[in-house]
Amino acid sequence: MIDFRTDPARYRHWRLEVDGDIARLVMDVKEDGGLQPSYEMKLNSYDLGVDIELYDAVQRLRFEHPEVKAVILASGKERVFCAGANIRMLSLSTHHHKVNFCKFTNETRNSIEDATEHSRQVYLTAINGACAGGGYELALATDYIVMADDGNTAVSLPELPLLAVLPGTGGLTRLTDKRKVRRDLADFFCSTEEGVKGRRAVDWRLVDEVVPRSRLEETVRARAQEFAARSDRPSGARGIALPPLARRIEGERIAYDHLEAEIDRDRGAVHVTVKGPAAPPPDGIAAIHAAGAGFWPLALARQLDDLILHLRSNELECGTWIFHSSGDAGLVEAHDRALVDNAGDWLVREIQLYLKRVLKRIDVSSRSVFTLIEPGSCFCGTLLELALASDRSYMLLGRFEGDNRPPASIRLTEMNFGRYPMVNGLSRLESRFLAEPERIEALKAEIARPLDAEAAAELGLVTFIPDDIDWEDEVRIAIEERAAFSPDGLTGMEANLRFGGPETMESKIFSRLSAWQNWIFQRPNAAGEKGALKLYGSGQRAEFDRRRV
Repeated sequence: MIDFRTDPARYRHWRLEVDGDIARLVMDVKEDGGLQPSYEMKLNSYDLGVDIELYDAVQRLRFEHPEVKAVILASGKERVFCAGANIRMLSLSTHHHKVNFCKFTNETRNSIEDATEHSRQVYLTAINGACAGGGYELALATDYIVMADDGNTAVSLPELPLLAVLPGTGGLTRLTDKRKVRRDLADFFCSTEEGVKGRRAVDWRLVDEVVPRSRLEETVRARAQEFAARSDRPSGARGIALPPLARRIEGERIAYDHLEAEIDRDRGAVHVTVKGPAAPPPDGIAAIHAAGAGFWPLALARQLDDLILHLRSNELECGTWIFHSSGDAGLVEAHDRALVDNAGDWLVREIQLYLKRVLKRIDVSSRSVFTLIEPGSCFCGTLLELALASDRSYMLLGRFEGDNRPPASIRLTEMNFGRYPMVNGLSRLESRFLAEPERIEALKAEIARPLDAEAAAELGLVTFIPDDIDWEDEVRIAIEERAAFSPDGLTGMEANLRFGGPETMESKIFSRLSAWQNWIFQRPNAAGEKGALKLYGSGQRAEFDRRRV
């Protein structure tokens, strides 16, 4: 089982060093420290385990170190920055592991860019040696790249000529959309093994600055100080600790403090119940800081994040995720109000950004997502985003026979109006009503009003509203129908339908990469017995099927 929970005391591949308002994340991959013993990770090549640590470090820098305003990514090895994803690992991995690995590394690099843009914790890279493939993609996720100018150090994306695949963590898109490299130069760069070095790398916009090796550390630290001086992160603030997550796996049940999941293997489904807060939010920003990782929105974000990653990597045949909720919608609304009222505080900002990233994980997961809204549910504001992120939502009209609880209702809050944008840059409401943008302003008039099933359907906020007679059959048929379809077909359909509207760099990375990863990684030219990925390092030449399709 792949476990995404870690902490700095358990890191094997990274060192986190904090010096005032500047931190260094030093990559020093342990060669025999792979998730599997079947490959060695030489030259700072990496596998999923390396990136799990990197993701944890990025999270901790945001929450535990508010004083840090700039972060330098550097290598702990002599004359090598990072050789990219470990090729032996890729050649031995199952298709689903390769695709999940690429998706998670993409999300981690996006979180670096999110920290730079929204948390004002700017990332820079110091390239001290060979920087290839995923290593250069890691550098591309940072905002400023300084490279040693020593006649040997180069950046490269050699996946196509060497492996017959493409850069797997957004390299092509970041070249054209982020660094705005000219198409013809990018074409040459991505089809040569040797890469580009020195002044040419600057002229082609592949890096920002080259300096003599002897001045690399001095220069990148000076640039970090310049970025730090422009940051609005609080210099004297104290961070909050992110303690280990408590998770219990008992048979088909996965339980945390604020949510639990029940696996239905017969139908290939997971029922996830999110529990609303048990008490009102802390009174005032000082009390929120004192609550720390126990503050319900942050605790929920951490637990839901871990559950999504666990299900994606370890429960591959559970293709449908079904969200439920239980609790007091008024308490959920009160916590949303606390987030809105204290939005200027650095910790509240980080919590909101974290919830945004977790919800995006749902959007880009190759799973069917349903939400069931029943009496006792608390789909309000932040939790209503789960229903809005779903491929379909079912809301019970009225009550179940013998159930004395009030009929189900949903509730909008300010958090539904742009606080949690999707990868296309729109809120889920804006994405839902692309043809009727005027609806968004009308919906603002409904903030804080409990909406029953008929009102929710009239406003277009839910898909179907069966009564108690039809409920069981409609829900059962929908789940069983999903299990009967081709998982590949569903993945393609869902990815096409979820992200209407404008295209962003982030949506391009997920939509285009999701397409090619599910195609090229299975094609004989790359993954066949005579494919380039399989034969890499053997001394044999790949044999390609030359027909274009």
